[in-house]
Amino acid sequence: MAEFMTETEQRSPAVPRPGAAGERRGRTGGAGALAEHPGQPTGRHPDGRLEAQEAAALLERTRALVDPELRTALESLPGSLRRIALYHFGWQRADGSPATGNAGKAIRPALVLAAADALGGPAARTAAVRAAVAVELVHNFTLLHDDVMDRDTSRRHRPTAWTVFGDADAILAGDALQALALRLLAEDPHPAARRAAARLAKCVVELCAGQHTDTDMEGRAPDEVTLDEALAMAEAKTGALLGCACALGALYAGAGAEEVAALDGFGRQAGLAFQLIDDVIGIWGDPRRTGKPAGADLAARKKSLPVVAALSSGTEAAAELAELYGKPFVSGDAEAVARTALAVERAGGRDWAQAEAADRMARAVQELSRAVPGPEAAGGLLALAEFVTRRSG
Repeated sequence: MAEFMTETEQRSPAVPRPGAAGERRGRTGGAGALAEHPGQPTGRHPDGRLEAQEAAALLERTRALVDPELRTALESLPGSLRRIALYHFGWQRADGSPATGNAGKAIRPALVLAAADALGGPAARTAAVRAAVAVELVHNFTLLHDDVMDRDTSRRHRPTAWTVFGDADAILAGDALQALALRLLAEDPHPAARRAAARLAKCVVELCAGQHTDTDMEGRAPDEVTLDEALAMAEAKTGALLGCACALGALYAGAGAEEVAALDGFGRQAGLAFQLIDDVIGIWGDPRRTGKPAGADLAARKKSLPVVAALSSGTEAAAELAELYGKPFVSGDAEAVARTALAVERAGGRDWAQAEAADRMARAVQELSRAVPGPEAAGGLLALAEFVTRRSG
């Protein structure tokens, strides 16, 4: 797991070494092919339609590969924990009867499989299914805990687990998912499994540190949080697991240390782009698509990246936003949410977040070019990265 990057490293993306990966693996194409047009759409059509189609197909295939093993793993949990976990994934109702709910997009396990395929082909992708399941379990462990800490009442268009089963049961179910993820890797006979387990465990520590920083920031005054601090927190909370997912895929493909590090870097930068867009959606997203109330992050006074950028702008709107954020939110005050969202936008928070997301995607492509020689092999990873940064809800 890569350590937190310094601000200089964040602002100075690595320059690809032309042809290096292709020379090692004997493939056609130069390593710089992916980074010829940083900041531009990565695929075959300028509006991203082909990437969206490819990503949707990848995610569908991932669910087909991952869900059977994921269900088997969840069924191994003791009865009460199993019921909570299956409810959280949308496969059971609160009363334990079967359901056909939404288990999530499966972006992280898809990254595991796409990275394994990019560096090792179909055989590596098949071998990495258990690692993909482990990453999905860890992701959902964080969701269960985050919902309790943030007091979110809705996820995937249904009540969150803690609202149905209580705080303690939701937390314990999350703990069980994390342990289950590490057990899957510990029992995996694949030669990369031990290193994958260690990397995933280290990632969990980073996730917890990022969440701790996020929680600490929520208790501080609006002018006490810097943009660099918020970006570092977002990398730990979101970028770390996407980077770990890509790194695990590389490990299962038998990749060397440099390629694993490059895939981790790709995932981290794409993860920051993902978080930036997610924060935009958290303020301006359509509740019919997000499954959450409009402006939920603003109502909770979360110091998301667009908010921190707006507060740091030194504008009149920033002063207005600081005043609004300094007051407790009155439940149900839709007008206050709308006024706060407008202040964030007027202070430049929305524009900054969208521009920064594009910049992070350019850096992600440069990192990917260090490990994967050309668009053909990297197509799946590029499509997934493009997909997560083109979301609107």
